[in-house]
Amino acid sequence: MTKKIMIRDLTLRDGQQSQLATRMTQAQVDKVLHHFPDANFHAMEVWGGAVPDSVMRFLNEDPWERLAKIKKVIGNTSKLTALSRGRNLFGYNPYPEKVIEGFNRNAIEVGIDIMRIFDALNDIPNMAPTIDIVGKNGGQVDAAVCYTVDSHFTLKEKIAAFFQGKKLPQNLFDDEYFIDKAVQLDQFGPDIITLKDMAGLLDPARASTLLKKIKDKIKAPLNLHTHCTPGFGLASTVMGMISGCDIIDTCILNFAGGPAAPPFELIYFFANKMGIDTGVNLEAVGEINVKLAEIRKELGQFDKTKMLPRPFNIGKDTLPKEIEKHFDTGVEMIEKKNFNGLLEEVYKIEKYFNLPAPNVAVRLAQIPGGMYTNMVDQLEVMKLSHLFDEVLETIPSVRLKAGCPPLVTPTSQIVGSQAVNGVVNSAKEIPFYKNATSQYVNLVKGSYGKTPFPVEEEFRFELAGTRQETAFDPSSYKKPDNPVLPEYGNVTLAKDEKEMLLLELFPAVAKKYLSGKRKDAFLQEVEEQDRIEQGKIESLYQAVSGNYLGI
Repeated sequence: MTKKIMIRDLTLRDGQQSQLATRMTQAQVDKVLHHFPDANFHAMEVWGGAVPDSVMRFLNEDPWERLAKIKKVIGNTSKLTALSRGRNLFGYNPYPEKVIEGFNRNAIEVGIDIMRIFDALNDIPNMAPTIDIVGKNGGQVDAAVCYTVDSHFTLKEKIAAFFQGKKLPQNLFDDEYFIDKAVQLDQFGPDIITLKDMAGLLDPARASTLLKKIKDKIKAPLNLHTHCTPGFGLASTVMGMISGCDIIDTCILNFAGGPAAPPFELIYFFANKMGIDTGVNLEAVGEINVKLAEIRKELGQFDKTKMLPRPFNIGKDTLPKEIEKHFDTGVEMIEKKNFNGLLEEVYKIEKYFNLPAPNVAVRLAQIPGGMYTNMVDQLEVMKLSHLFDEVLETIPSVRLKAGCPPLVTPTSQIVGSQAVNGVVNSAKEIPFYKNATSQYVNLVKGSYGKTPFPVEEEFRFELAGTRQETAFDPSSYKKPDNPVLPEYGNVTLAKDEKEMLLLELFPAVAKKYLSGKRKDAFLQEVEEQDRIEQGKIESLYQAVSGNYLGI
């Protein structure tokens, strides 16, 4: 009996976000969208993440309209999926349940079938309200556990901790940590449980054992999500297919690899050789990939890797024999459990397809690629790039001070920004944590939830003015104003609940976007009234002229 694996395609959300800074316009989405119903993917991730913010901020488009248009074309041929960061939704700060309910309910009503719910701290109480809300509103729950690894501390840090009588965390993120989180989530009765490896740090050796252990302990189908920046993504996803996963996440070739998920096409060749059926229509994928190449060229200024994959249409093209041998040898390496050998074959395959080579610096730093590039950018702006190595060295201690959070949005950016600020402070002979970022203070305080490792009480007091872990207080939440705009005909800035949610979730961006939308609508109405009045004048003129001429 042929084993089957379900494919969740990330091209239109995670793919374009990872490769092209989420700059795909609706017109570009429309270029490829009509091919997706024929592709027969189990699911398509199309919303959430940076999409709602970016389409307003950079493209002047309506995120709700984007979702509705995608749903209209896809219908029920694939399940549409989105991300929800638990209590945080899209921002740094937590939101009250009324906002969480409004966002998830509207997303499901407009077209989302599956909501992937995660929390940057793997704090399950932070996820529980969203899990309940999504289920009650008819959506499928994809409960995600964020994967991470233990920090590597320098000898200097270990010696300092010893003499200070402090304990450095060891084996904090062992197999039992992830199994326990998955089992706790499984008790909610979710439709899917995902191991979400946002930094691509899950290597194939650990994938082969950890995923099987998780699968043996849960009832829900298991999904693997990973990225390729450190060089593990493709090999680990291949291991996922034979180690208990029911669903795997991939991107179509021209939006895959590097900072994104592994390419479906390469996953398919491995699957085919191992007798695994993906159920995907290769001809449709080939057509999509050709058009994705055009779109990627159009958006070249935003391309993070500047490496367009080798042209390849999986519906028409065949592999050269010398490349096919690498797939065969890769399968042999899997059978022998030679994971280094598997990686060697994968790297040869990826090189042939002109995919980015493993980023060794990111792998050694044990951080997500986006966090790495953000820190580089911050230092370049300040003309302090020479401090970058020192910033990397401080990340484990900055992370430890904040309770060893998994490094995923937003904690990755919080820890990264504080590491940069601290090193810059030190270079100016200012105390490292002087004027700590407000987000880092809130993380240490406990506003974002319970951290995996306890925060030192004295350090919390130093930064946040309290020794007690202090959770987010929803009573302090203030809903943004929805002003009347007299200059645009006395309409309100947000005209309905969906637009009000945009204001709540993206205050500055949505205010600018909605103001422009109201202005455009008002000007169109004025122009229409002018046309009507002009028409009346012309009709009257013609009538008078006709009478005068005796017509």
